[in-house]
Amino acid sequence: MPIDSGNLALKGLDDLFSTEENRQEEQREQVQQIPIDALHPFTNHPFKVLDDEAMTRTVESIAQYGVLAPLIARPRPEGGYEIISGHRRQYAAKLAGLDTLPVIVRQMSDDAAVILMVDSNLQREHILPSERTFAYKMKLDALKNQGARSDLTSSQVGMKLQALDIVGQEAGDSRNQVHRFIRLTNLIPELLDLVDEKKISFNPAVELSYLDEAQQRDFLQAMDETQNAPSLSQAQRMKKLAQEGKLTYEAAFAIMGEVKKDELDKVVIKNDTLKKYFPRSYTPRRWKMALK
Repeated sequence: MPIDSGNLALKGLDDLFSTEENRQEEQREQVQQIPIDALHPFTNHPFKVLDDEAMTRTVESIAQYGVLAPLIARPRPEGGYEIISGHRRQYAAKLAGLDTLPVIVRQMSDDAAVILMVDSNLQREHILPSERTFAYKMKLDALKNQGARSDLTSSQVGMKLQALDIVGQEAGDSRNQVHRFIRLTNLIPELLDLVDEKKISFNPAVELSYLDEAQQRDFLQAMDETQNAPSLSQAQRMKKLAQEGKLTYEAAFAIMGEVKKDELDKVVIKNDTLKKYFPRSYTPRRWKMALK
């Protein structure tokens, strides 16, 4: 019986004779040269791009060698591309005067993009507490949206993992520590800045995160006027008063104005007094050595 060629789906020669390797190669992500002004920051990107010494070195390297590692971005509905990984490289490339950047363009859902953005940035050597705080929160929310409840099992203890556990394991933190970092999202920006600047320690900051906004502002004023940083015990006492509805500015000022134990243990002797007991040839440095 003759073959009805009209019923055959004709294919091109390339399709008929292409190998599996060729087809996989075509599907691989390709690096594209994208205009630098078409690349936009990730929405609510929690990691800061700073003009610091490290950035200066990055600019110098890019000016000499170009951008060696491609950025990862996804198309935006309104046009251009949203950077998922490579914000610092894009900023440095602008300073170095580049017009285009090597980019891997990837179609990704919002949650998948958040997870990749957080994971790629958490590899950095220096991360501010505020950056880790909001990065953990964003990743936790994304995992919850994806339904991460009991689909992963820890090989070490054989326990089902919750989203909080997954965030901690992949970042090298405990579940409790992740929760404590996320607590800091409740701090007003001024207090979170003080945590970044190491003027408030992490543990007291966690306790202060339980104060509402008005109470935090009362505390901030009291801290400024007493010129004292809160100890853990002071922060815990203010948290307890806040939970009882008794934390006022006056109460915060009274707590922050307390003389700490380590200050009571110090004995201050003026230089004029010390001169009476040491030879004239002794410098203040030799006084200190002699008194140790």
